[in-house]
Amino acid sequence: MLDEYLLLVLLLLPFLGSVAALILPTDARGVNAVLAGSVALAGLLATIALYPAVTNGGVVSWRIGWMPSFGLDFVLRIDGLAWLFCLLVTGIGLLVVIYARYYMSPDDPVARFFAFFLAFMGAMLGVVLSGNIVQIVFFWELTSLFSFLLIGYWHHNLAARDGARMALTVTGMGGLALLAGTLMLGHIVGSYDLDAVLAAGARVQAHELYTPTLVLILIGALAKSAQFPFHFWLPQAMAAPTPVSAYLHSATMVKAGVFLLARYWPVLAETETWFYIVCSSGLITLVLGAWIAIFQQDLKGLLAYSTISHLGLITVLLGLGSPLGAIAATFHILNHATFKASLFMAAGIIDHETGTRDMRRLSGLYRFMPVTATLAMVACAAMAGVPLLNGFISKEMFFAEAVEFHQGSLLDRSLPYAATLAGAFSVAYSIGFMHRVFFGPPPTDVPKVPHEPPRLMRFPVEFLVVLCLVVGIVPALAVGGILNTAAQAVVGRDLPYYSLSLWHGFNEPLMMSIIAMVSGVILYLLLRRTLESGVEGPPLLRRLNAPRIFEAVLVTVSWRWARTLEGWVETRRLQPQMRLLVGAALLAGVAPIATHGFGSRQEWPIDIDAPFALLWLIGIVCAIGAALSAKFHRLAALVLLGGAGLVTCVTFVWLSAPDLAITQLLVEVVTTVLLLLGLRWLPKRVRGHDGDESTSIVARLRRSRDLVLAVCAGLGTAVVAFAVMNRPLTDSIAGFFLERAYSEGGGTNVVNVILVDFRGFDTFGEIVVLAAVSLTVFALLLRFRPAADSRQMPEQQRLQNELDEAAEGREAGDTVADALLVPSVIMRLMFPLIGTLAVYFFLRGHDLPGGGFAAGVTMSIGFILQYMAGGTRWVEARLRIRPVRWMAFGLLLSLVTGAGAWVFGYPFLTSFFQYTDIPFIGEVPTASALLFDLGVFALVVGATVLMLIAIAHQSIRAPRVARSPGAQPPPVGSETGGR
Repeated sequence: MLDEYLLLVLLLLPFLGSVAALILPTDARGVNAVLAGSVALAGLLATIALYPAVTNGGVVSWRIGWMPSFGLDFVLRIDGLAWLFCLLVTGIGLLVVIYARYYMSPDDPVARFFAFFLAFMGAMLGVVLSGNIVQIVFFWELTSLFSFLLIGYWHHNLAARDGARMALTVTGMGGLALLAGTLMLGHIVGSYDLDAVLAAGARVQAHELYTPTLVLILIGALAKSAQFPFHFWLPQAMAAPTPVSAYLHSATMVKAGVFLLARYWPVLAETETWFYIVCSSGLITLVLGAWIAIFQQDLKGLLAYSTISHLGLITVLLGLGSPLGAIAATFHILNHATFKASLFMAAGIIDHETGTRDMRRLSGLYRFMPVTATLAMVACAAMAGVPLLNGFISKEMFFAEAVEFHQGSLLDRSLPYAATLAGAFSVAYSIGFMHRVFFGPPPTDVPKVPHEPPRLMRFPVEFLVVLCLVVGIVPALAVGGILNTAAQAVVGRDLPYYSLSLWHGFNEPLMMSIIAMVSGVILYLLLRRTLESGVEGPPLLRRLNAPRIFEAVLVTVSWRWARTLEGWVETRRLQPQMRLLVGAALLAGVAPIATHGFGSRQEWPIDIDAPFALLWLIGIVCAIGAALSAKFHRLAALVLLGGAGLVTCVTFVWLSAPDLAITQLLVEVVTTVLLLLGLRWLPKRVRGHDGDESTSIVARLRRSRDLVLAVCAGLGTAVVAFAVMNRPLTDSIAGFFLERAYSEGGGTNVVNVILVDFRGFDTFGEIVVLAAVSLTVFALLLRFRPAADSRQMPEQQRLQNELDEAAEGREAGDTVADALLVPSVIMRLMFPLIGTLAVYFFLRGHDLPGGGFAAGVTMSIGFILQYMAGGTRWVEARLRIRPVRWMAFGLLLSLVTGAGAWVFGYPFLTSFFQYTDIPFIGEVPTASALLFDLGVFALVVGATVLMLIAIAHQSIRAPRVARSPGAQPPPVGSETGGR
């Protein structure tokens, strides 16, 4: 049981730390670093504590219900492979936090940095710990989002913004492909549970959807790991701070793709399709990335392309489909993370202490920074595969697998030659890093005098370099057990024989290593003058610029094609857009009827209720009148529209739907007021080319077309509604809810029980959408706020304007002032009464008509009356409304209420109810859904008031501007004129 709780702590702690980091002062580097370091250290300790449980093929899992009816549970699962990645994520994360404490400038908002950093750590842990394949996709997308924020951390830098956008675009598109492939994989298996998927390899590979499923999943994995043809985004991400590069591009972000390949290896591998796609992409990436890395002049650029190449090596090993290849890939994942993280941090130290990363300006740093230079050279040697270092052993395993027989194809036969060539390139760019930066004459064109960094800033590099040495000298003792544990999770418990010995005699892999090292040295000597001359990029690939191709494609798709499409459908008027929506909805409704018919025939009633028919006749007249009067007087149209809405409300009462009637009436009140406030902002009508729109033939044809479309849509909706209402109860889902509303939901108001219990997840999604919409409306209306807000005026000018307004009121007559005073007082006195009514609706909602939504709209009406009575400034000065806080509280309370069910072992948003004995009152029915409904209430109030504030502020009168007699008023749209 302790292991299961450790899993939960391991996942949640980084997200909680991220929230805590946002609360801390932005300039407190030390405090933020201690917080982030403590979170990473706690995660590392939890990971170490879980190691005994995952050895010998062990698996620890923790499961809680999410949406069981859809086969979606929230599952945390750790095995040997997930444990290895947790070790990398938390261990290297701790070292990067220590490093970032000294790397980040005091002027940087470090609280934001560590908040993003910890959130990304949590997202990456979510990917590797997920025991549900849909859950993997969720956290997968979170890694893309938080990496976007980290890469673009220095958002004032154009390169950082472009790099972040490119990374998000490529990995986000890959994530969409992964989602589609994941859904297809779950369909094939019949379950989204990871254990079930891993056990269904034979069934998946024999299925007719195997190939499209494989391709979609591989697109997501290869895009995340920057494999060809998605390799171009990673070098552009080097505009991020070096701690971000050291973390994302050595142990986490780019490793997520190869983790997914290893995770799905038992299910999807060992087929020709897998071999050709994965090996081809990995082999091209391996050679191409190494070749481009040789010609890089920027230290981080060199490391970026070398990362791409080494990820290609891991991809090739996994693509071979052999168990020994999977073991070698797992080993190189660990080795690459250690030496590449140390090299990124060494490059950051050089940049931090010299002011540049340009190798054309750097030379002879060994005499100024001997310790850092020594550490970096050892890490470079590990990257090049020099003996007695960790990179040599996994490279030898790669060479050994490259010479083995796999598919007997041309690709298979070319593997040894491509592997040797890539090894030579690796030696060449590693020598270039060491020789050009640390040897030669002292640098003369650097912004700072080079010197060693602070001791603790260098400590992470020292620790990782020592690991490279230890693993390279005594690999079996250092990581043998870890490698066995991780490999068993990929290959199975019965691992084939492999050896981590340093010496295997003179064999083909050793000869390939010798050839690669000698060839790499010769190649660097041949290219040395070319590199020192300042050439940018390989000569053969200088014109083939992948980022430019990406930008060209992006411009073509998102600008030219989008503008063309916009030219077809775009209009400045709302009516044509509504016509498209209604037409699409009509087609969607007609299609199933045309295919399947109306279903079983019904006996339609022939008796007509005269009062009900008269009621609807009034509603029809109001609706037609609203449509006809809209072109003459919008206010009259709004009044008639309210009449139609009132008829709808009475209809709900007539048909015994009081909940709908209350909601309809309240919403009618709020929307009518909001529309009244927005009328003055509606655009003027556009006249047709043939003259007045109301008389032109073209306009009449348009209105006739709209009339036909509206009649068809209305009749279609009426037919569907009538068919649903006359369907036998046995054929309807209504019987299910009627039978179980009280026994399982604890309420007699079936509508409310459905909203907060049976369909609580849908309601939670809807309030999230409502919050997003209200924030969007507020943000959009901010653009149209009057340029000169009276609250920003000097005090003397504000007082003078108020005196002028008061004088105008007296000149208009005391009668008008007295007439306005009485309704204002009444509206203000109604606020506590409306608040009491809102509480009444809220408390009775679970058993009688009402509920959180109705109560929230009622409370919003109370706030609306206050705005109408006292104006915007008066209300905000006295009531101190904070609608965003209301919304945040509502969302948080609803989420916590839903998650609270997990504490008792029930699915998300499972409601609990019982009768509580209250003194002097007696037994009262209570349910946890009340708290969820309270969250709905708070969010509805906050969202409605936020939109009200946004619209109401548009009506604030702009300050008066003193003008000489006879002067012309300022033009519309100027800084001092109104809109």
